[in-house]
Amino acid sequence: MGTRTAPGTVAWVVSLNAIPYLAVPAYWVFGRDEIGDYVQLRRKRVTSLNRSLESHLDELAPFRSEWSGQDPRLRAVEQLAHIPFIDGNRAELLIDGPAIFTSIFHGIDVAEDYLLVQFYIVRDDKRGRQLQQRLIRKAQEGVRVYVLFDSIGSLDLSRSYINELTEAGVEIRSFFQHESWIDRFQLNFRNHRKLVVADGKVAWVGGMNIGDEYESEGWRDAHVRIEGPVVLNLQLSFLEDWRWVTADLPAVSWQPHKVSDGGVPILVVPTGPADQFETASLMVQQFIHLAEKRIWIASPYFVPDEGVLGALKLAALGGVDVRLLLPEQTDSRLAGLAAYRYMDALSAAGVRIFRYQPGLMHAKVFLIDDRGAAVSTVNMDNRSFRLNFELTALVADPAFAGEVEQMFEVDFANSREMDDNEVTDKPFWVRLASRGANLFAPAL
Repeated sequence: MGTRTAPGTVAWVVSLNAIPYLAVPAYWVFGRDEIGDYVQLRRKRVTSLNRSLESHLDELAPFRSEWSGQDPRLRAVEQLAHIPFIDGNRAELLIDGPAIFTSIFHGIDVAEDYLLVQFYIVRDDKRGRQLQQRLIRKAQEGVRVYVLFDSIGSLDLSRSYINELTEAGVEIRSFFQHESWIDRFQLNFRNHRKLVVADGKVAWVGGMNIGDEYESEGWRDAHVRIEGPVVLNLQLSFLEDWRWVTADLPAVSWQPHKVSDGGVPILVVPTGPADQFETASLMVQQFIHLAEKRIWIASPYFVPDEGVLGALKLAALGGVDVRLLLPEQTDSRLAGLAAYRYMDALSAAGVRIFRYQPGLMHAKVFLIDDRGAAVSTVNMDNRSFRLNFELTALVADPAFAGEVEQMFEVDFANSREMDDNEVTDKPFWVRLASRGANLFAPAL
């Protein structure tokens, strides 16, 4: 009786009747759709937070961009975000782990007032310890440090790692929605956002977590470093999550800082399961609809819903250059198999599919014509579309789009393009396994 997708409902009904001894316990952990109280509480807290900060957010009014007025379709994305395009910003594309870590760590080192740090995965390894020691040092210098990590993504994060931060004065919390450890929200609704904000002036958003594997050879990722007034909207996203976990509100700066060289419009799009609409899926669909010449998409997982699948087909049939950059090898075998289910139909419509060869393609990036590009935490799957808390930065700047284009071109050169008949030529067991894996798509 809830908002579950039809395939998800069918999968649970069949499982509950066919294998009840396995399915009933799984349903109590993963499947119950009783999220009404959670949604209402989350919305209430977000609304309360926005009201309490209304006077501060009004300071962004002079920076509201008219860029969306050029295309009514952009207004729909603004409506989904409940945030307008903000002008006067600078965006820097960061490619791969070394460049991303260097930029974020430098930003932490020079912070003077406070740091907001949020990652889905934090490892207790070399890179994780480097982050920890920097945060401890800043706390000892008097900088206020707030850290939020996901309790499932960082399940193996050691207690000693957390205790050392706490003892140094760092405020660190896990994204733990309810008190009962058996509550399904702790397993199903994950905070997949990766965000760092320094002093309300600079922020970093993208696909990379904290761990040694994120700078290993062959790992491809992307982040964006942002300066300007729009950082306050990214800051608001963190505060919504922080207040949900702690019921407290850190004291932060709400003074907009416009860059000196004019700057570019940027739209921040936070998405999550408490949204009124399926914001992430609709956002991706609208990105595709916006494209007049090309839409290039990089994603580590590709298990799209029908809306996104249809939008990709229509764009390609309409003559738009639609390209998907996916990994050849993925860290999720089930998601990798399920992806084959869509390849033939997309190829038939004219979508070009590239499989990245050197390693794992983990970037989540959208290139829309020559007008702009989005760097995101959103994967092209049901979990990102409906279950995870995600964050996207859409940069409306041809120069930034040009940098993203160059990144894609290098990645395409390091990829192989799938043949039209590649899936049908695979052994029967692979095609059968793909169809079977696709039945689990609502849970992936």
